[in-house]
Amino acid sequence: MKKATGIVTGIISNLVTVHYDGHVAENEICFIDLGGVKLMAEVIKVTGKNALVQVFESTRGLRQGNSVEFEGHLLEATLGPGLLSSSYDGLQNNLETMEEVFLKRGEYTAPLDHSKIWKFKPLAKAGDIVYAASWLGEVMEGWLSHKIMVPFSFKGEYKVKSVAAAGDYKIDDTIATLINEQGEDISVTMVQKWPVKVAMTGYTSKPRPYRIMETGVRVIDTLNPIAEGGTGFIPGPFGCGKTVLQHAIARQGDAEVIVMAACGERANEVVEIFKEFPELIDPHTGRKLMERTTIICNTSNMPVAAREASVYTAMTICEYYRAMGMKVLLLADSTSRWAQALREMSNRMEELPGADAFPVDLSSIISNFYSRAGIVTLRNGLTGSVTFIGTVSPAGGNLKEPVTESTKKAARCFYALAQSRADSKRYPAVDPLDSYSKYLEYPEIVNYLNDRIDNKWVEKVLQTKNLIRRGKEVSEQINILGDDGVPINYHSAFWKSELIDFVILQQDAFDSVDCVTSMERQEFMLTEVLNICNMNIEFEDYEKCRTFYKDIINLFKQMNYSEFKSEKFNNYYNQIHKYLSNGNN
Repeated sequence: MKKATGIVTGIISNLVTVHYDGHVAENEICFIDLGGVKLMAEVIKVTGKNALVQVFESTRGLRQGNSVEFEGHLLEATLGPGLLSSSYDGLQNNLETMEEVFLKRGEYTAPLDHSKIWKFKPLAKAGDIVYAASWLGEVMEGWLSHKIMVPFSFKGEYKVKSVAAAGDYKIDDTIATLINEQGEDISVTMVQKWPVKVAMTGYTSKPRPYRIMETGVRVIDTLNPIAEGGTGFIPGPFGCGKTVLQHAIARQGDAEVIVMAACGERANEVVEIFKEFPELIDPHTGRKLMERTTIICNTSNMPVAAREASVYTAMTICEYYRAMGMKVLLLADSTSRWAQALREMSNRMEELPGADAFPVDLSSIISNFYSRAGIVTLRNGLTGSVTFIGTVSPAGGNLKEPVTESTKKAARCFYALAQSRADSKRYPAVDPLDSYSKYLEYPEIVNYLNDRIDNKWVEKVLQTKNLIRRGKEVSEQINILGDDGVPINYHSAFWKSELIDFVILQQDAFDSVDCVTSMERQEFMLTEVLNICNMNIEFEDYEKCRTFYKDIINLFKQMNYSEFKSEKFNNYYNQIHKYLSNGNN
């Protein structure tokens, strides 16, 4: 089929108007010829014979009359062995194979190594009936089994004519031959492509999440758990610890594959990812965390179109590994920059603006993207999941701004970072009262938690939240009326909430023991804390009350820094119970 062509007729920064000849579709990729340099662009609107395209590169030097050639396909991700341990930009250029420090305009590097040899092991056999996403074989990508699948773009059923024998192959070698419904032979390699803005299919069902993803972060797992295959986001002002919290979840989360998407962060924050991730040790395997991680990077000074593409490329890679039956965790930092890219392009197109000049359909765009996460049932009966946690950087910490409000409608978990907690060094600075997890309303999640942890676990969680809420209420009254102006039971309620705060909510991300807490330990510690909160202890005055709880908090904090059920841990545990039995109040 002959490709459509056109010429540039208008330029507004990286929004270019092209008068085309032929057939052109929205989201189609084209290349603009700038003196022999090919600039990639994407069609975002078609009006008559004019197409508005967003260029993924700097448009400096572009002028009217430059020729354009349309490719006839959408923006695609290249999928195959070698994605893990790699770093890409939003267009999936491999940043590790660049010739210089910066990618030159028109330079597009191959996402995968086409010369690398992989040990292939067949899983299908001649005569098998297969469909899109069916497993044909596998290669070992590090310590993970990377499934070679029937391309997702295939429609209908196919019969396996032959599968390559076990052995060494390159990704472009034919590893299977399929027969389609018309009787034609179709060759399959280890590589396939998929349009990034289209959700992947190839599964039989997508049930509601029914189990939680353990992160090792107590303020999440205990109070507001996120489901495996669920969605959540972390809004908060600058300096409140969004990046540290994301890194902790990436390192400790119950996932087999991690995808980090830096979609418009400042360059210095992105450098932290590139410097720290290759050095981090995976607590689950003892190997380098980078071995099961893919990084998608677009900094805030890159063109807005490339910034927008980064989140879609990241999600497509996640869906690809989900189809292998893996648990995948996607962390995007920060989706505010993605939304700002959408606003910038919308404004250049002179569309009717919504709140704060964001596109009027911002909420729909965010919801559609978040809906691509989830747990799915594959054709072979196994499950795979994509759990998505994004961060939002609201201007001035205003949680009422459009991006935060739109994301709240889409995400089921809300982890609000509070400036006041960060200022008082109470990390993670997640506000326990403003934050929530709607998964605690799912009967299947409630049953899972009660079966997995304790048959009254959800009741304990709700009681804990009530104690924290009561503590905040009396704290405000104590601040107004003074220590002597309120009854002793007000002080007791306040210090019970402080006990929960210091022992359960606060966590040291830089301590080898306290940085990650198993659910068994979380259940043990919360039960112990609630037992003390339920004790009816009489105090002579507020000073006695304060001293009592401070001593108890100090002992519990020492327990948090001790290996679970070690001699040191048990020693502090015995000290607490001795202190309680002696009635030191």
